[in-house]
Amino acid sequence: MISDIRREYKRESFSEKDAAPNPFLQFDKWWKEALDSSIDEVNAMTLATADNHGKPSARIVLLKNYDDRGFVFFTNYLSRKGREIDENPLATLLFFWKELERQVRIEGTITKIDGKESDEYYYSRPLGSRIGAWASPQSQVINDRSVLEEKFLKYEQEFASASVVPRPPYWGGYRVIPSYIEFWQGRESRLHDRIAYQFDIEGWKIQRLAP
Repeated sequence: MISDIRREYKRESFSEKDAAPNPFLQFDKWWKEALDSSIDEVNAMTLATADNHGKPSARIVLLKNYDDRGFVFFTNYLSRKGREIDENPLATLLFFWKELERQVRIEGTITKIDGKESDEYYYSRPLGSRIGAWASPQSQVINDRSVLEEKFLKYEQEFASASVVPRPPYWGGYRVIPSYIEFWQGRESRLHDRIAYQFDIEGWKIQRLAP
């Protein structure tokens, strides 16, 4: 039965005394440990957004950069997530690194990054991915896969003689600027460690939460 699926978490602990003074330093530490653990799709994260009626939606996107300004991903601005972000610029990110028995939850506001940053990433992508950004009317209803294949071929031919495939005006990056970051470490008997960083006018405040 599904209810019988159970796993005991025993790998590590995480306490207030181990927490870095700000969440970006703590995320960097856990991120590097995740990289060293050879986790598959380590940069995969759930992005949750909501429209202006509060209707939520979630999907997996890929983290492409982070620093003390926030966490960056890229997408089509006209997609469902793009439209929801326009209506309601609040978002949550969630990383789950099961091999390390860890989660990181990030809540904050979301904004477009500048065109230069989007260009830098776009032009680092494989040629097929750049053409794919032109070919896919993301989130729109299409009759079948042939629509995508025909549009891809069209743009492939259109850009065949171009020195570069330009970035579509409707494609680029977003940055989630956090106001709350929570680090979860699985523990025995479901008494997990949850250390949360909350930002206020005095800076980042560190708190322990009950599991």
